[in-house]
Amino acid sequence: MALFEAQHIKAVYHRDGKVFHPFTDVSFSLEPAKVYDLVGPSGSGKSTLLRVCARMLNKDGGTFLLEGKPESSYAPTQWRRRVCLVPQQSVLVNGTVRDNLVYPWKLKINESTQPPDDKTLKTLLEMADLPDIELSRDASQLSGGQLARVALLRAFATRPVVLLLDEVDAALDAESAHAIGKLTKALVDEKMTCLRVRHRSADGYAFGTFTLADGVMSYADNPPTDENAPNREGGSLFNALKAIPDTEDILPEAHVGVEEGEGKLEALGEKLREREEKLKGTHHE
Repeated sequence: MALFEAQHIKAVYHRDGKVFHPFTDVSFSLEPAKVYDLVGPSGSGKSTLLRVCARMLNKDGGTFLLEGKPESSYAPTQWRRRVCLVPQQSVLVNGTVRDNLVYPWKLKINESTQPPDDKTLKTLLEMADLPDIELSRDASQLSGGQLARVALLRAFATRPVVLLLDEVDAALDAESAHAIGKLTKALVDEKMTCLRVRHRSADGYAFGTFTLADGVMSYADNPPTDENAPNREGGSLFNALKAIPDTEDILPEAHVGVEEGEGKLEALGEKLREREEKLKGTHHE
């Protein structure tokens, strides 16, 4: 059974003062343990489709099903925890790499639970091909590729059902982009599926490829390989993270998309910093 289904989705927004319909009847499904690519010409609506799927942008028609249940069965916060959108430019909170990886446990709702210890966090970094990154390093000193992998680990800490990646490797060098693909494949197990917008050449990790062009969605399976085979058993990376509490409000900001050209990234970063300071103040009282 598909984990996620989109049925006859229609989107509309204003561009250059005119009403624009990037697509009016898009349907697709995502199966568990599989990574899918979404490709197509620039401006075809790929990022818009991800934001609509994450309910960050209202659709103008159609229905979503998540684990067989209609979207109306979920409150917006419940949906966004289960359908996680990671934008191209990752936003990290002020502080160290450790601060960012354990950020979900700083929220008041998780005060009664314990975050992973440093040994577990180091194991996660090693699995993400970041063995030389110290937990005490200032997150602002990370390279683009390092930052992207830490942000992906942090997003996965919310244990989403659907992981939506909007060109997270677009600005990275070939080596870093390959590492992101490898990490994504390791994260996606039988309880998760992933749809990623990409403009780079295929990296071999996608089970299939959707193409969105001229408002029409098409699909083709990719040639089967060991690299793109469904991850049915789940890897040690998932097992290391599975102790994360399954709540409705863990790191909702990790799911927020960035509206093009409107400075949303800066506003989101400020919101995260203000929330962190508020939490610190609460703990000191």
